[in-house]
Amino acid sequence: MWAYQHNQHKHFTVHQLAVLSDNYIYLIEDHNSDALVVVDPADASTVRNACKTMKKPLTHIINTHHHWDHTDGNRSLKETFHCKIIGAAIDAERIPAIDIQIDENTALKIGDLDIGVLFVPGHTRGHIAYLIDDALFCGDTLFGGGCGRLFEGTPEQMWHSLSKLAELPEKTSIYCAHEYTLANLEFAQQVDTDNPDLDHRIITDRETRTKKHPTIPSSIKLEKQTNPFLRPLDKDFCLRYATEHDLQNNALAVFTHLRASKDRF
Repeated sequence: MWAYQHNQHKHFTVHQLAVLSDNYIYLIEDHNSDALVVVDPADASTVRNACKTMKKPLTHIINTHHHWDHTDGNRSLKETFHCKIIGAAIDAERIPAIDIQIDENTALKIGDLDIGVLFVPGHTRGHIAYLIDDALFCGDTLFGGGCGRLFEGTPEQMWHSLSKLAELPEKTSIYCAHEYTLANLEFAQQVDTDNPDLDHRIITDRETRTKKHPTIPSSIKLEKQTNPFLRPLDKDFCLRYATEHDLQNNALAVFTHLRASKDRF
């Protein structure tokens, strides 16, 4: 089977491709035009095979950030399909073969898809996310039960980025770029010990992975309930964690401590 699963939305279908050891590539098929968009093509051959199966050419590549496991297929796919490559203007020199430079103020439309652009630095200085209706393609900013490492940004930047994503409607589907959920939930269980929503998620996601199914997409609602890096938004959790670790009782201080603790976990 060429795709892990096919997720239906009102105006498009998301075809979820598993590559490398834990990456997800997403092919977005517009229901009302010939547009076929790939998010972060880590592996060109997998995308080409999917397009062949669908009998549709790739029209666009959208990159969330510059890391190789999100852009490695850019040049090869462009040579094959003559597709347009879209990425952050602030990071254009690091996005291979980029054609269209965008930022948070860009009104991006591909086919019949209106695509919102969110600037979410932290993991990298130029990271962006794409919002299409009720689907968020967030790269390495927000994961199932976790968030990206701070390779280029600051805790302040990442907390601002995560807070921005948390303001999206709770039903929003989270299409992140890696299957890290179970490892992230092991850490969550250590720092959020009295959370029945988390306990339930661990059981459910373990069963899902036992069946070799993806835990992604997740949702904003589930992440706010169970993701330790969004839990500082909960005042009770924030106070409890700050008291336990002798921190200032504010979300940024708690997030910063959590992120450093996860780096050592």
